Amino acid sequence: MKNLFTKGIVLNILKVLLLSVLGSKLLFSLDYNQKDEVKKFIDKMDKEFNYNKTYLQKLFKYVKKNPYVISKKITKNRKKLNIKSGTKKHKPQGKWEIYARLHLENNQTALGVKFMHKHQKIFQKAYKKYGVAPEYITAIIGIESYYGKNRGRYYVFDSLAHLAFSTNKRKKFYQYQLQEFLRMCYREQVEPRAVKGSKSGAIGLAQFMPSNYTHYAVDFNNDKKIRISQADDAIGSIANYFKENGWKENEPVATRVRYKGNRFQTFKTGYEHKYHRKELINIKPRNNFSYKKKVMLIKLEREKYDELWYGTHNFYVITRYNHSDYYAMVVHQLAQKIKKSYLAKYKHSKKRKLYVANK
Repeated sequence: MKNLFTKGIVLNILKVLLLSVLGSKLLFSLDYNQKDEVKKFIDKMDKEFNYNKTYLQKLFKYVKKNPYVISKKITKNRKKLNIKSGTKKHKPQGKWEIYARLHLENNQTALGVKFMHKHQKIFQKAYKKYGVAPEYITAIIGIESYYGKNRGRYYVFDSLAHLAFSTNKRKKFYQYQLQEFLRMCYREQVEPRAVKGSKSGAIGLAQFMPSNYTHYAVDFNNDKKIRISQADDAIGSIANYFKENGWKENEPVATRVRYKGNRFQTFKTGYEHKYHRKELINIKPRNNFSYKKKVMLIKLEREKYDELWYGTHNFYVITRYNHSDYYAMVVHQLAQKIKKSYLAKYKHSKKRKLYVANK
């Protein structure tokens, strides 16, 4: 009788624990299977890509209400990434100055040199295959994921599900991203619920959106897997992205120019507008610049004046990664800082051979 009584208590405790777990899961999740759009999405995945409907229904039954990932390590890294504030010294508040502080400080250059030195062999391999300068790949990884320290704090499946099937002007875009994310998980045999990334679904050191992962990500270490959460594949994938979007080996990216006045309004600026240099009267490069093709005028709005640059075709290629003049410019400036520091640090070292073919 005693054993039976004891077993009964154990079974009741297990039932309570199970109900507690299920109740907690239901409390913090949503059943998206009730949405008509989700039903159509599941049917499409089944018909077009032979995705198992039952499996998808299980995924959509428990969509986390809050995809944010709580982690002590992440909290620690966030503190490192925060820009110090509260100083009495005035910091210029122009649009460019604010943007540049966000992306060019926090020891970005030194960490970039360290990252490039650590992975020099894979950078050499990428340069040989794609012709993309290593400092630009490094700068992208620095800006996108702080050299892998901040790859994202959200569960990608849940984030994309919310964006794809809630009130959102870009819901069709996110439905496509969710589709490509699930296809990627199937190809790479990855559990969709285990993948972490940005709030908008970007993944890995390179912070590729799932559709870019499909088109540009490569297995660069030949392990039969594509993992842009790893340096080898991330470096190769960014190089492939640039090459596929038209990167020209050994061509410049940008150079600063002079003009009359403090605010520039003479010509339209931005990567969408291209000019022959002879059209740009009274605008001259500050340094030697032998680039003969059309250029763009890139305006950086500082607090007291506008800084003006010529942008080349390769500058435009960087904007394909993120459609922003400012983004492409911080990539360029960080890349140049990294290269300068790298060459200075390894001036008398064999490690400098990384740049022999790319001076």
